[in-house]
Amino acid sequence: MAAVGGHPAQGGGTGKESAPIEFRNAVEALAGARLRPELQLAPAPAPRRLAPFAYALTASVEVDGEELADGRLVLLHDPAGQEAWRGDFRVVTMSRAELEPEMAGDPMLAEVGWAWLMDALQAHGAGYAEPSGTVTHAASQYFGGLAERPGSTEIEVRASWTPADGRFERHLAAWGDLLCICAGLPPVVPTPLSLPDAPSLGGVVPMPARRRPRSH
Repeated sequence: MAAVGGHPAQGGGTGKESAPIEFRNAVEALAGARLRPELQLAPAPAPRRLAPFAYALTASVEVDGEELADGRLVLLHDPAGQEAWRGDFRVVTMSRAELEPEMAGDPMLAEVGWAWLMDALQAHGAGYAEPSGTVTHAASQYFGGLAERPGSTEIEVRASWTPADGRFERHLAAWGDLLCICAGLPPVVPTPLSLPDAPSLGGVVPMPARRRPRSH
């Protein structure tokens, strides 16, 4: 397992010590999360216009030196709350991975991608409200000077939801599992210590991912 490292930032450029205690506790909870060893985390600049306080990090799924998926997670906090959130915190995420080209024609690919996220949140016991998002999949075929490159298919899941339980580490762990499943890795069962009664992700079948480094 890997511990989280990230970069907290607030709108207005003030120091972390000036943030509300609720936000500081949420960031500390994320920093204490335990994630799958395939996940590599890095600090990221936090957006300053979406909420008064924000925390952001990027993540990639790496196996044998190859990057199979990447994404970004932002935790927003508005002490006054926002009507669309129905709360004062909001998690905003992006996850993407390259799949085998033949998966592009699967008519259920978008529904399956969204189900991966919902199942991961449920499996980790992460209470949430007001979920929304998009699942995009695109196939690329190369021509001319690029004709020798094999075709590629990418899935991208953009999602946001309102944490309803204050267990922010569970939300990060669920998102990490989504990244790994998008990358084609088998899901894992959350540890009984942190989640005694939640259902398992063992029945989820991951999409076959292309085992090669991503091109940027």
